[in-house]
Amino acid sequence: MFTGIIEELGRVDRIADNGDSVRLTVHGPLAVDGVAHGDSIAVSGVCLTVVDSDTESFTADVMKQTLVMSTIGDLAPGSAVNLERAARVGDRLGGHIVQGHVDGTSTLLEIVPGDAWRRLRFSLSDELAPLLVDKGSVTLEGVSLTVSDISEAGAAEGWFEVSLIPETLAATTLGAKAVGDRINVETDVLARHVRRMLRIDEVATAALDASPLTTVDL
Repeated sequence: MFTGIIEELGRVDRIADNGDSVRLTVHGPLAVDGVAHGDSIAVSGVCLTVVDSDTESFTADVMKQTLVMSTIGDLAPGSAVNLERAARVGDRLGGHIVQGHVDGTSTLLEIVPGDAWRRLRFSLSDELAPLLVDKGSVTLEGVSLTVSDISEAGAAEGWFEVSLIPETLAATTLGAKAVGDRINVETDVLARHVRRMLRIDEVATAALDASPLTTVDL
């Protein structure tokens, strides 16, 4: 479990292709402080398990599904990544509850600069649209953010926006993103549970409506 508060900007050192998976080595001296084999570190929002580490870097295996669902497959040696160690019980929850389970990706559509901040607009797929709300929480590249605006339900081309303060621009990879870049998106876990329950209810209701009525002779 994570909070979406980035601890360190890391750097990809090596990527070893293992066919249907890759072994990723990331440089991050702060992130590996106190980390042991089997611990979790979020890499740009993707929860990975440490299989090896030293005082400067850690190594993790990334399976095919994660490569397909996230931007991890786009990384190359030298790429910057956002790093956060798993939260400890008793820590302050500075962001929101983040699982490190990416729902999909979005594309940066527009950047609007302000005096000391920046507004970013991202694409929003039909699959993710029901899980985002105005002023709700969203995790982008592992960063806990608030949706500052969102397209109307049923819009032909969905989008959502976040507003980034100078600290976020400087301390995370979001400040270096350009129009056309893909980013990892994790929606709020409560929204995912609500959608699941609604779908189960819809299926159950449809099954009842489709069932033939049984008459009983008295």
